[in-house]
Amino acid sequence: MNAMPGRGALDDPQRPHAIVIGAGIGGLAAAIRLGARGWRVSVVERCEQAGGRAAVFRQDGFTFDAGPTIITAPFLLEELWTLAGRRFADDVTLVPIDPFYRIRFDTGSYIDCSADPAFMRAEIQRLAPGDLAGYERFIALTERIYKIGFEQLGHVPFGRWTDMARILPDLVRLSGHRSVYALAARHVRDERIRAALSFHPLLVGGNPFKVSAIYAMILHLERAHGVHFAMGGTGRIVEGMARLIAGQGGSIRLNTNIDRITIADGAATGVALDDGTRISADIVVSNACTAHTYRHLLRDAPRRRWTDRKLKATRYSMGLFVWYFGTDIKFPEVPHHAIIMGPRYRGLLDDIFEHKTLATDMSIYLHRPTATDPSLAPPGCDGFYALAPVPHLGGDIDWATQAESYRQALERRLAETMLPGLAGHVVTSRIMTPADFESRYASTLGAGFGMEPVLTQSAWFRPHNASEELRNLFLVGAGTHPGAGVPGVLSTARVLDGLVPTIMSSAARREVGQHV
Repeated sequence: MNAMPGRGALDDPQRPHAIVIGAGIGGLAAAIRLGARGWRVSVVERCEQAGGRAAVFRQDGFTFDAGPTIITAPFLLEELWTLAGRRFADDVTLVPIDPFYRIRFDTGSYIDCSADPAFMRAEIQRLAPGDLAGYERFIALTERIYKIGFEQLGHVPFGRWTDMARILPDLVRLSGHRSVYALAARHVRDERIRAALSFHPLLVGGNPFKVSAIYAMILHLERAHGVHFAMGGTGRIVEGMARLIAGQGGSIRLNTNIDRITIADGAATGVALDDGTRISADIVVSNACTAHTYRHLLRDAPRRRWTDRKLKATRYSMGLFVWYFGTDIKFPEVPHHAIIMGPRYRGLLDDIFEHKTLATDMSIYLHRPTATDPSLAPPGCDGFYALAPVPHLGGDIDWATQAESYRQALERRLAETMLPGLAGHVVTSRIMTPADFESRYASTLGAGFGMEPVLTQSAWFRPHNASEELRNLFLVGAGTHPGAGVPGVLSTARVLDGLVPTIMSSAARREVGQHV
């Protein structure tokens, strides 16, 4: 087993011990917060590196972020560094990307998106002048949604049904019973603008035609705090978080697979590894896929709510097909972030989420980090990451036989749209399919973002941050409240501050396990 050692995390029996399962961003954030509150923390990770979906792939002189590429709430990261007694800017250089991204429509028209109100008014005026007033009303509404959905509720646990009942009036007032697309359609008529205002739930695994309009707050989150990129890639943030944990005396054990969570008297007591080793703990925090946590890590425990039957009936987010590739030429006209819309919007999403069939058309998120940081590729080269939403493994798709043909179709689509002349210039290539998400990350059905964030699987309806099944078991990551995305998983760790006691005295230690 490889380890990233801290300052004797397991050698101080005076401090209560917390085990964090999984070194994804949510798990690392939880470890930092627990360390700042006096816990000695051990993070256990099944992969060969920390980061989870935010891992890093390096090949042929290129560096690729495996997962998240956009930072929209830097203050959540800055807060972690402050808790650990350091400055975020000393470890990570964030640069703003503006415009945030270009959305290219199938007709060849496009819109650039920015936080600058005057710039955006000009863009809407250029594309759909009749929608300008409706656009501005929609933007104002997303700010009101954000102030409640993110600022007031994003770090608050929904442990009781009354917590949900309390927000229902606001939910109705802010059109939370409608979908994001339906809300956009009430304000603007041009289908291109409707798509530009409603695609954001896809960033957290949701279908814009199904998820609550509350998720329109993502649009305001971008405008309020900007879209940023970490120089060197998102992996630099992961490396910095790992150093914070080590500096607090915590440790990260890599290449270590957990067989199950150990239990006594209805409480989590630690973990058992695949090799039979047991590690005891006062609390366990799981950053693993929630369904995997309950169905596999608690397979021998009686479960009242998250039974195998309920987990099987749960809706999961779409899968992701990601092609990482480098070219021996540069494409200077391509922005850092681009979204290439296919000929269908609703129809494609129906195929992905409802029918679970692999369509011949596609929409693509294209990431060109070398537009901002040329060091991520050899001189004269460009590095790319092209992501297409696809069905999760609940469909009948054999990725072992279909992955390469789909990659070729994706390459043709890129050459037809934003990367003319791409053929013959790809010098390094790697893909990830939903099957890889399942095998590498133990993601149920290979879903890219865990449970789908429909209204009936959000807030109180989502697996609770303090487990309903066991005392001393807590959840962080995409599968609990508030959900997926970098701001979401960082906020799941923030929720722990209201659930797990600060270890300052023997009296505080006795509070462990007394959460409701």
